[in-house]
Amino acid sequence: MYDFDSAMLGFGLMRLPEKDGVIDLETVCSMVDKYMASGNTYFDTAYIYHGGNSEKVVKDAIVARYPRDSFTLATKLPAWCIHSFEDRDKIFQEQLDRMGVDYIDYYLLHSVEDGNNYDVYEKYDCFNWAMEKKAQGKIKTFGFSFHGTPALLEKILDKHPEVEFVQIQLNYADWNSNLINSGKLYKILTDRSIPITVMEPVKGGTLAKVVPEAEKVFKEARPGMSVASWALRFVGSLPGVKFILSGMSNDEQMDDNLKTFTNFERLTDSDKEALEKAKSIMFAFDLVPCTGCRYCVDGCPSSISIPDVFTALNDKRKFPHDNRPNFYYNGLTAKYGKASDCLECGQCEGVCPQHLNIIELLKEASEKFDNAL
Repeated sequence: MYDFDSAMLGFGLMRLPEKDGVIDLETVCSMVDKYMASGNTYFDTAYIYHGGNSEKVVKDAIVARYPRDSFTLATKLPAWCIHSFEDRDKIFQEQLDRMGVDYIDYYLLHSVEDGNNYDVYEKYDCFNWAMEKKAQGKIKTFGFSFHGTPALLEKILDKHPEVEFVQIQLNYADWNSNLINSGKLYKILTDRSIPITVMEPVKGGTLAKVVPEAEKVFKEARPGMSVASWALRFVGSLPGVKFILSGMSNDEQMDDNLKTFTNFERLTDSDKEALEKAKSIMFAFDLVPCTGCRYCVDGCPSSISIPDVFTALNDKRKFPHDNRPNFYYNGLTAKYGKASDCLECGQCEGVCPQHLNIIELLKEASEKFDNAL
């Protein structure tokens, strides 16, 4: 039985099992039953997951099979689908109809980040709109999922003290990342005593399958535990975390996660040492040693934000299959020059204190990002 007194395992419904191109309802129901039997109750979906079918499955696999007060639902309002004030109510009602419910326990503005998404939510007064829905009893708890900078997070929380929780990407791989900023975002939220819902604790499955040398460290430290459990235990050991989402796709993943959260064990000092050892193996990559001094930026004739391009490049080197560096780069180059815009004038290399071969590094960045568009 679930007995961890700080955080609950959340069932993320974005990577559901499929059969012949449609969601496998039978398998989903089996997973839901195991999850509910364990004492966990938090289901997380969104308007766009599985082309809208994730919310529909909520109705068939959960709402139609369990009393409404025995579980909680979280779903999200997508900025990219809002083109008028009327769209807010239209989307919200569609969500209620899809799921077959009268209210939503946890409602989020989806993927708040610097630029367009946040601007849309402000343009259409979505924060106040959500408060109106809460006053009507249609929303029980209001928050947002966040993919932006620490500065933007503080700006939003200062402007909108009504926010009751925030969902962030948080895992041991991204804790010190200058792109994801997991550690910095966590500190901002805990300093303000705002409850945290964690997404991507296993970084989209990346931390469930690590290099053999790192896996050996984990297995020697805890022979009976999976590699993925280390990522979940890292997040679950942090104060202030309320829900930890896992986008489970099969019974095996459900079984392993429930094993981790049954009689949950926080990381011990020896566990933390093993985790640091494994991380040093996993992250032993040849990274661009840019210090972010930005001497190279002012004189760039193509207005390339070179240090930020290198931030994206470093994350892409570490996690070649992760799309977040691409999203970051695309947002960056919406305001600044692309790596492919480099004129090879050499101005940047002439002022770089680290004597980096910036021209060649920008070619690599262009290959990884511009050619991926």
